[in-house]
Amino acid sequence: MQNPGQRRRYRSIFISDLHLGTRGCRSDFLVSFLRQVECERLYLVGDVIDGWRLRKSWYWDCHHDEAIRLVLRMARHGTEVTYIPGNHDERFRDWLGLEVAGVKLMREALHIAADGRRFLVIHGDEFDGVIRYAKVLAHLGDWAYDWALVMNRWFNAARRRLGYPYWSLSQWLKRQVKEAVKTVDRFETALATEARRRGMDGVICGHIHHAEMRMVQDVLYMNDGDWVESCTALVEHQDGRFELLDWARENRLSFAQPPRRTAVPQAVPAA
Repeated sequence: MQNPGQRRRYRSIFISDLHLGTRGCRSDFLVSFLRQVECERLYLVGDVIDGWRLRKSWYWDCHHDEAIRLVLRMARHGTEVTYIPGNHDERFRDWLGLEVAGVKLMREALHIAADGRRFLVIHGDEFDGVIRYAKVLAHLGDWAYDWALVMNRWFNAARRRLGYPYWSLSQWLKRQVKEAVKTVDRFETALATEARRRGMDGVICGHIHHAEMRMVQDVLYMNDGDWVESCTALVEHQDGRFELLDWARENRLSFAQPPRRTAVPQAVPAA
């Protein structure tokens, strides 16, 4: 396990699907991660603040505040922060091209790795047929997903009482559904096809909450996962090598008893 006083230094970090504003967000894990890393470039690859959920019910705790503060502090201290809004924070797409508190808002980005490889960085909802053509179904799926996350919280509360570390029941359930597996495969293929069409070496995305790094159609497909179920990040080392970090697994001992989460009735901080 990483020494809490030791910071990890990366060339680039990619995180997405934080879903701040929801009870399912593991903002405590996210804060721990942000406190222990440094990078030259930070990409927020969509669904950072969950506007869908906040419009229905308000939830914002102290860890949500701290996560935003840490990102802004990184921007102030020289990290190049790029925010690519997703479908859950699509209202921020009205601000594309602007820079707010050192954070650049972009529809998509081109990332050139240390070894010269070129990667398309995009949230990915544009390549999700349900999001593009049946938004009502997408919101229905969002409702069902919320229920899965409720089950996940109760399941992990029981595991903690028995002395076991965090484990995502909701993510395991999704992997057992054949249609969900097929949907993930179609999504990965669609993103890889687009990257190859543009002459890229690979694509970096989020959206489907499924961390992955593999070759698809001769391009490198990388999904940085999420901070609701998998608690993962994609990092680039100084030599251009990429790695998926499973933060919950790496820190399973310290996260066996998570800190108390205190909700605070205040406005969402400006991103």
